[in-house]
Amino acid sequence: MSLKTKSLLLIFLIVLADQVLKIWIKTTMMLGEEIRVFDWFYIHFVENPGMAFGMEFFGKYGKLFLSIFRIVAVVAIGYYLLKMIEKRSPVGLIICISMILAGAIGNILDSAFYGLLFSDSYSQVSNFLPEGGGYASFLHGKVVDMFYFPLFRGAYPSWIPIVGGDDFLFFRPVFNIADSSITIGILSIIIFQKRFFKEK
Repeated sequence: MSLKTKSLLLIFLIVLADQVLKIWIKTTMMLGEEIRVFDWFYIHFVENPGMAFGMEFFGKYGKLFLSIFRIVAVVAIGYYLLKMIEKRSPVGLIICISMILAGAIGNILDSAFYGLLFSDSYSQVSNFLPEGGGYASFLHGKVVDMFYFPLFRGAYPSWIPIVGGDDFLFFRPVFNIADSSITIGILSIIIFQKRFFKEK
């Protein structure tokens, strides 16, 4: 099996796992519903309307810009990946870039198509291909997130300015397989950069 085939297979498997889990969550759970797996791990259904960690900017136009930017980024990463394969770059680097690309594709599919394909999940389980149409237009869908790890709770020491005495929760963000794939790919490149980018 060629390196290019292995890369495509990895991308396909990550995107498939990501989408199967998201569609299952979307069609079996209401927004905000959760399943307790362990004390420190929940399947918690949220939808991310914008950037990482649910941030938004400039309303619908900001969402459209973000979706188009993601598509352009995927094309650029895909082109870079092909060049790396042609240059026979280290296999580890190819795997990392493939993971980043797969994660980006996974979240783009949500943004591009989920608004067209599903009804909203507020106080109801979403329907696939609802009669009245989906909850949003093309490129305005929301990204489905579900992994929640509230590992421990505590309070900031009182001597810390502004937040002193406030409660905190670690780890608060809710994320998905695509987010994990991007994060692992980027962190691996940072950790192994000396091995991946040896000076000639």
